[in-house]
Amino acid sequence: MSEAIAPLINSIQQLAHPLTGAEQDYNSLLELIGDARFVLIGEASHGTHEFYQQRADLTKQLIQEKGFVAVAVEADFPNADRVDRFVRGISKDVTATDALDDFQDFPLWMWRNVDVLNFVDWLRQYNDTLPDYSAKVGFYGLDLYSMYASMEAVLKYLEQVDPEAAKQARHRYSCFDQAGEDSQSYGYATTFGLTTPCENEAINQLMELQRHKGEYAQRDGRVAEDDFFYAEQNARLVKNAEAYYRSVFQDRESSWNVRDRHMAETLDHLIAHLNRQGKQPKIVVWAHNSHLGDARATDMKKAGEWNLGQLVRERYGQEAVLIGFTTYSGTVAAASHWGDPVEVKQVRPALPGSYEAVFHQVELPQFWLNLRHDNSAITGLQKARLERAIGVVYSPRTERRSHYFKAQLPAQFDAVIHIDHTHAVEPLDHLGQPEATEVPETFPSGL
Repeated sequence: MSEAIAPLINSIQQLAHPLTGAEQDYNSLLELIGDARFVLIGEASHGTHEFYQQRADLTKQLIQEKGFVAVAVEADFPNADRVDRFVRGISKDVTATDALDDFQDFPLWMWRNVDVLNFVDWLRQYNDTLPDYSAKVGFYGLDLYSMYASMEAVLKYLEQVDPEAAKQARHRYSCFDQAGEDSQSYGYATTFGLTTPCENEAINQLMELQRHKGEYAQRDGRVAEDDFFYAEQNARLVKNAEAYYRSVFQDRESSWNVRDRHMAETLDHLIAHLNRQGKQPKIVVWAHNSHLGDARATDMKKAGEWNLGQLVRERYGQEAVLIGFTTYSGTVAAASHWGDPVEVKQVRPALPGSYEAVFHQVELPQFWLNLRHDNSAITGLQKARLERAIGVVYSPRTERRSHYFKAQLPAQFDAVIHIDHTHAVEPLDHLGQPEATEVPETFPSGL
């Protein structure tokens, strides 16, 4: 340890809250959370067991002790909808494994892993103990990659409640058929004038659905309200995804911004939906650190990019608590290139001078640190340092360029959880992944 950094390490050692596996580990973090209505819990990779496990454990406490009523995750809305119906006991799925079957696109291991399976199973069991449907905790997707699946969800809903409206919707959405149900091809073809954009059709279908809200949503109580909300959100997703896939090939607004604005918009609509049902909207959000840490405290600000964490903070202030994860070394489940099979890869020891390297020198296997405190440790951490982000692709040979960015951690998060040595998640599918059908704008990192 250099003399220059020794005082900082000593300060962190005095203020760090060790994590030992005891039930009381997060009591002080729950005190920090207090009456906050939104707790955003990140991850420094999409394939680390400890991040998923600790996030799930903390979420269970927030549900049981703080009255949180929803979990919103960085996943496509239709896929999460199937999980939601399972955990609330209104689907035909018998097991949590069945409920995760709609997650069939690369990267499978991000949501089809043992830690997610265990949490979904726990949530179903917890909900089964609650007195009625309205009290059950929901599970929702925030992302927008599912453009064509969301169209199908809208059509399926309308075929059940209004077959004539379903015919009109099918006609509107047929505009997208020219791209062969490939979202990337749609974005490319419309950007370069090969086909006509379907923006108006997507907008008109959403507006048409909303015009019938009173008729559709009041048919069978709470379940009908939920069904309409799912359909409306899928129609909204089609509208936003259409803009997103065009933005990928344009120089106008960053496609990253379109995506994270959609996630923030989805969260706002979920809040409104829960309010209408008489619930206090206390929501846990799961996503990568890069989406949940305040972008204004990172290199993203220079690039003109924002993220979900920033948008939530700007709107809800102290009612939101942002929690990040870091690790120094270990293993991670990741691919070498987009669409490749999942591998268990060695995570290189963090670069000298990075936040991860600083926390490694604290010499605690696991701890959490309150970043809201005004003390010497937080002052020392304010200096911009490197921070690591691993997505679904991990490239150790180009790690500095591919996986590090500059950040001011105390401005980025309200608390950070450091697990010095971590391990890869265990995928439910062990025989490799299918080739990617869509390459997002986060390629090659896949954040």
